[in-house]
Amino acid sequence: MKLSQEQLEFFHREGWLFLPELFSPEEVDFLAREAVGIYDADRPEVWREKSGAPRTAFAAHLYNEAFGLLGAHPRMIDPVEQLFGEPVYMHQFKINAKSAFTGDVWQWHQDYGTWKRDDGMPEPRAMNIAIFLDEVMPINGPLMLVPRSQNAGDLEASHDLATTSYPLWTLDEATVTRLVAQGGIVAPTGKPGGMLMFHGNLVHGSAGNITPFPRKIVYLTLNAVSNHIRNPTRPDYIAHRDFAPIKTVDDDALLRLARAPRQAAE
Repeated sequence: MKLSQEQLEFFHREGWLFLPELFSPEEVDFLAREAVGIYDADRPEVWREKSGAPRTAFAAHLYNEAFGLLGAHPRMIDPVEQLFGEPVYMHQFKINAKSAFTGDVWQWHQDYGTWKRDDGMPEPRAMNIAIFLDEVMPINGPLMLVPRSQNAGDLEASHDLATTSYPLWTLDEATVTRLVAQGGIVAPTGKPGGMLMFHGNLVHGSAGNITPFPRKIVYLTLNAVSNHIRNPTRPDYIAHRDFAPIKTVDDDALLRLARAPRQAAE
């Protein structure tokens, strides 16, 4: 899968790109069912809100076959390698939940700020790409992005250890206000199966979810192999130490796995 010249230009200018319904309903329904099972597990990789609701499940690609295939899927890997011009490895893999009624906020931040400070990543040559497992609507806590804010570079941040159950390097209100005045705010929404990709320095955050509609999103953090982390301080299920380039699977691998139980029963 390759991005068009128009898509490449949009990404370089705005710092983000959304590809609607990149994965089929059958593929996404399968992943969504698998995600629920992971959230129900008692594992150190599954972090929870202060309410007890799931917040994020790390490294699911290492212990779940479906997410293992997603983590090596060409629809996700190829566009990032195209942008970076070199192979990538998996720096981080997580399934973020905004549970119905109880999903908590993600404060305004840049991802690279955390990767640099906590993991020793040399440059912002890593990127988050996200697959919607539920419909993301304006009302259920969509990710809000500040277009073109990647051009602001690596911004000063404070380590917030209190607001939520997840420690985060966050930006102050004055900085966010200045960047929003320059670029505005967008909140990409869409049906399950859509893929969002955004620059490591793009400022983003999301509000809590007080609706009856859950919002699950899978995030792959793909890092250029030459940009591998140098000084990790977090557990290896959060910041991976395997810097081998990802070898992609066949495009229909996930679909074949989703159909395997049904075919076996017929």
